Parts: sequence; structure tokens; C-alpha cells
Amino acid sequence: MQTSRGDTQRSLLVAFRPRLRAALCLVAEPLGTATTYSPHQEQEAQGGNATVEFTFLALLLMVPVIYFVVTVGQIQGGSFAVVGAADQAAKVFVTQGDPASARIAAERSVLLALKDHGHGPEKASITIDCDRGSCLAAGATVTVTVRLEVSLPLMPFGDVLQLHASRLSASASQVVGRYQ
Repeated sequence: MQTSRGDTQRSLLVAFRPRLRAALCLVAEPLGTATTYSPHQEQEAQGGNATVEFTFLALLLMVPVIYFVVTVGQIQGGSFAVVGAADQAAKVFVTQGDPASARIAAERSVLLALKDHGHGPEKASITIDCDRGSCLAAGATVTVTVRLEVSLPLMPFGDVLQLHASRLSASASQVVGRYQ
């Protein structure tokens, strides 16, 4: 007795229909019965799945996005800090009377500007350069460079492992006035 190709395909379809419906999360049907499509039955079968899927996907997708936004905010705040610190340090440096007090005043202004933006002094460095032999001579140009390492936010061992979001630097120049 030979079976036709159509009978073989039909018997395979009947055998795999319950597995296919289970894989597609459709309502299970008893073997040997044909069901018609009903949107109401499908909604009942997936009643609580939407909440679970939304919660899972929200956590999976939103946590990295929020962390990225916080990190970019930290980097932006750090860039504001180094630009302001370099500018103020250069202005303070050229108004002082002697080089030693000028350096101390510039360093204090850098620390204050960084502290205003929430960054500690241990992650910053300052470099002061002059274009002449005497930094406070009339017409001399003083350049202050401030460097800052911005750590990754919410990292418990970020300092020990030296995980940094960015290394920022800014320079500002001021000319020492003729009349002081």
C-alpha cells in the first residue's frame, strides 16, 4: 500500500502542529481537532505576558541608556570644570606680585573651580608656562593648562582599577599687564 506525497505532508503537519503552536505561544489544541483563528483566545493566552515582557525589556534597554546619559553628564561637567579652572587660574596668576604667590593663588583657584563642579584635587593636574624668563614681566604671556581624569560613575572600584570615562584638558592664556 502506497501513500501519496500529500498524505505524508498532512500527517507530518498534524504531528507537528501542537509543537508549532507551543513555539509560537498560541493556544494549545487537542490532537486531531482543527481550530479556527480567534483573536480573543490569543489575547487570553497572552494575558500576563505583556507586563513581564515590558518590565524585562525596560530593564534590559533602559539601564544602559541611563548609565550612558549619566556618564556623558559627568564628562560634560568635567569639561566645564577644566575650562573654568584654566581661565580663572590664568587671570589670578597675572594679577599677583611675585611668582611663588602667583602659583599658589592659581592652584587654589583651580582647586576651587574643580570643587564647585564636584571633582577632587587628586584627579587634576595644573601646568603653568610662560613665554619669557620672568612670568610676571610686563607683556609676558602666561598659559595655564588644567588636566582632569573623569571617573566612571557608580563604579565601586573605579579608582583602584583606574577606570576613567575621559581625560580632559583645557588651556587659557593671559598677558601680564603693563601697569600693575
